[in-house]
Amino acid sequence: MQHGSLITVDYQTVHYVSGPLIFVERPKEISFGETAQIVLPDGEIRTGQILDIAEDIAIVQVFEGTRGIDSHVTTVRFTGQSPLIDVSYDMLGRVLNGVGRPRDGGPAIIPEARLDIAGMPINPYSRDKPAEFIQTGISAIDALNTLVRGQKLPIFSGAGLPANQLAAQIAKQAKVLGEGENFAVVFAAMGITYKEASFFMKEFEESGALERVVFFLNLADDPTIERIATPRCALTAAEFLAYTHNLHVLVILTDMTNYCDALREISTAREEIPGRRGYPGYMYTDLATIYERAGRIKGCTGSITQIPILTMPDDDITHPVPDLTGYITEGQIVLSRDLFRKGVNPPIDALPCLSRLMNLGIGPGKTREDHRNVADQLYASYAYGRDLRRLVAIVGEEALSELDRNYLKFADHFEKRFISQGNVERSIETTLQVAWELFSLLPDEELKRIKEEYIDKYRTLIISGG
Repeated sequence: MQHGSLITVDYQTVHYVSGPLIFVERPKEISFGETAQIVLPDGEIRTGQILDIAEDIAIVQVFEGTRGIDSHVTTVRFTGQSPLIDVSYDMLGRVLNGVGRPRDGGPAIIPEARLDIAGMPINPYSRDKPAEFIQTGISAIDALNTLVRGQKLPIFSGAGLPANQLAAQIAKQAKVLGEGENFAVVFAAMGITYKEASFFMKEFEESGALERVVFFLNLADDPTIERIATPRCALTAAEFLAYTHNLHVLVILTDMTNYCDALREISTAREEIPGRRGYPGYMYTDLATIYERAGRIKGCTGSITQIPILTMPDDDITHPVPDLTGYITEGQIVLSRDLFRKGVNPPIDALPCLSRLMNLGIGPGKTREDHRNVADQLYASYAYGRDLRRLVAIVGEEALSELDRNYLKFADHFEKRFISQGNVERSIETTLQVAWELFSLLPDEELKRIKEEYIDKYRTLIISGG
């Protein structure tokens, strides 16, 4: 094949087919990552991408799957281009498949641009520091693990825990305070069931949030290889909306464990040497190419903030997927099975959660002056209350002092009133007010992490009903 000319070469040298891959013999002048058109005997055309090139063979992954491909008569044509996606502002409100084609029965996207799904790496010198507070309306996140514009903050869930409900709630409620409606959500669902897809569609349609959502949907029975492209297509659309149309874009990726399982499946088909738990050794690098596309660029109004969601197999936080994700991202929100069994909704376990960029997005002019002190005091008081629960299990509650009983009561009320809020949106002011109401369970001298001026100001407001 001669790139840059009108001459193309069709290859009928498919050697064999393995899972989502075809092996093409003796290709000429091709490059890694290039797209290919696979023409089946019945005239159907499928899209593929070159994964690897050996001395005289090219490995091509087929996005629509390899069913029906006959190695004797199937033709492969290399295009000389990397995978592209059509992007437009009109993508907002649309439901697309994993590679950006309409899935909602609507017309095709009329492109403003065709962009490479690998995206353009952000020059580290041009990166701007995340600074603005994003209000999710969820107290456990806004108060204790604040999400900041340009951050990547994953949610670690377990099988059966309501991570999808939490994701849908964040997608509906998230906003940058004081920025008007200049906010959009790109929602990429990978390997989810039809029931889960219906849940998301119903949630977005009923709340009216679909108008500002671009929904990339890859179902569990869709080709594995499409799952690999889904987050990259979603992030390319997000980059276009953020840096061309100056929107603040929140990207929600669920479920990254399904993505990594697809990566492992393709790695096995390529007969690569497996790494930890069978995942490919390059999974860290691959995940980094997705997560590092979040951020802000100096001189650009728009930004990309990421919330990847993943299911920890057997609730194991040391599993390769959460482990590597934790290295790359800036914190984590962890869901607890114990809290879920208690009926706490959302069951966010405050103690192992972390937002490394929280201090950049809180304080006077962003949230409130007492935010940092309140968060520290809530965390410390709840941690002590949890420790006392273990002690009570051994010695009984009768052995505790009056103050220790107050801390036990604080831990219970913290879970029931602060963490558990159901499908209700809370402003940051409401969240902090609930925190101050909880502090009334403790004597003033126990609020050691809060400045006295804040205690005088906000405790008085709560007591007076202000």
